[in-house]
Amino acid sequence: MNDWPDRRTGDRSERYGRGSASPQPESARSMPHIQRRPAQPRTPQRPQVPPQSQGYDDRYQDGGYQDGGYGNSPEPGYDSGYNTGQVYGSGSRGSDGRGGGGRRGGGDGGYVQGRPAPDWRRRIKLGALILVVTVLAVSISTYFWADSKLKREVDLSKVIERPESGDGTNYLIVGSDSREGMSAEEKKRLRTGSAEGKRTDSMMILHDGSNGPTLISLPRDSNVEIPTFVGSESGKKFQGTGRQVKLNAAYAEDGPELLVRTVEFNTGLHIDHYVEIGFGGFAKIVDAIGGVEMDIPKAFKDKKSGADFQAGKQTLNGEQSLAFVRTRYAFAGSDLDRTKNQQKFLAALASQTATPSTILNPFKLYPTMGAGLDTLIVDKDMSLWALGNMFFAMKGVTGGEGTSMNMPISGSVGGNLVWDKAKVKQLVQQLNNDEKVTVKGN
Repeated sequence: MNDWPDRRTGDRSERYGRGSASPQPESARSMPHIQRRPAQPRTPQRPQVPPQSQGYDDRYQDGGYQDGGYGNSPEPGYDSGYNTGQVYGSGSRGSDGRGGGGRRGGGDGGYVQGRPAPDWRRRIKLGALILVVTVLAVSISTYFWADSKLKREVDLSKVIERPESGDGTNYLIVGSDSREGMSAEEKKRLRTGSAEGKRTDSMMILHDGSNGPTLISLPRDSNVEIPTFVGSESGKKFQGTGRQVKLNAAYAEDGPELLVRTVEFNTGLHIDHYVEIGFGGFAKIVDAIGGVEMDIPKAFKDKKSGADFQAGKQTLNGEQSLAFVRTRYAFAGSDLDRTKNQQKFLAALASQTATPSTILNPFKLYPTMGAGLDTLIVDKDMSLWALGNMFFAMKGVTGGEGTSMNMPISGSVGGNLVWDKAKVKQLVQQLNNDEKVTVKGN
C-alpha cells in the first residue's frame, strides 16, 4: 500500500524539487502548499516624474523599478506582491548609490506630487494691501512735501479791530506784480517791467459756503478809507485820519496785513485766509498743465500787457494768460472789465487743473503744485486742506454752483470807484449768514 497520499510514492527520484531527478515539475495539484493565485492584471501607470530639485529618483524608468532587481519585469509597473521594506528618504543619494526618492506624505507609491495650486484669494488680498500702503505712503509724503513749500508769511493776528466771523470761509485772493525769482529774460518776455517791490494787480474775495461759492472782485481803483492799524514790521500803531486812497495803495503802504485790515474795515466782512501769487508763479502754473482753454468773445490788443487775441476758443500758454488777466486799457470799462476777465480765467484755470488727468498723473501734478507753491504766499494759519477747499470752490464758480460778480459800484470820485454802501452791506449780510447771494454787482 502506498504510504504517500495522492499517489505519492516513496521514490524520491520521481519527485521534482531539491535533489529531484525528474526533469518535469510536479503539478500544482500535487503541491498545494505553494500554490499562489495569479496576479491580477493592472493597468500600467507611469509614475509621475518629479522635478530633479525635489529629489527625483532615477530608478523609476519606463514604469519599471530598475535598480531594485525587477528591471526585467515583462510589464511596466508590474506588481510582484512583495514589499521590500525599503523606506525612501529625501532626494539625496545613499551610500549604496541609490536615489533618495523624495517621498512626501502618503499614497500608494509615495511619489512626489506637483506643487499645489496657488492661493489666488490670498495673493489678491496681499496685492491690495500693498497697493493701499503704497498709496498712503505717496499721499503722506506728497502732503509733507507740499506743506513744506508753503510760504506762511502773513500774520493775520497783527490785524486789529476785526469784525466777527460769519458762516462759511472767506479768502482774500491777491495777484501781485512781484517779480521775485524771475530772470531778466522772463521779465522781458512776460512784459512785467523791472520795478522793485510789489503791488497788487488784482484782488478778490472768495466765499465758500453751503449755498455755493461766491467770487467777488475788488477793483484796485476802489475808493477806500485807510483805518487805524498796527504796522506789520514796526508794531507801531498808526491812527486813522479818514484818508481816502485807492485800494491797492493799502498793500503798497504796509503789505498784506494792512490790505486785510482795510478790506475788513470798509466791508465789515471777516477774512479767514489770505492767498497771494506773483507773476512768475502764475505763468508757470499755466504752462505746467499745458495751457488753459478760453473762449474769447471779441478780439483785442494791448501794447502794455502784450495782449493780442483773436475771437473764439483757443488755448493760452503762461505768457498769453498773464497778458490776458493784466489787460485793462483795451476795454471801455477799464478795471471793471479786467476784473471780469480775471474771474473768468481763474475759474477756467481751476476747472481744468482739478481733473483726474492732472491729479492722478504725477508728471503733471508735481510740476503744477511745485510751480504754484514756489511763489504762493499765505497766512500762518493756512493748511493744505483749506487751500485745497479754496481751489475746488474756485472751480465751482464755473460749475453752475457759484456766483461771480464785481463789488457793487455807485459812482466815482477823483477817478476812484465808489462802492454802493447799501448793496455792500446787504451782500456782506448774506455772506455772513451763508445765504444765497441776490445782490448784483457791476
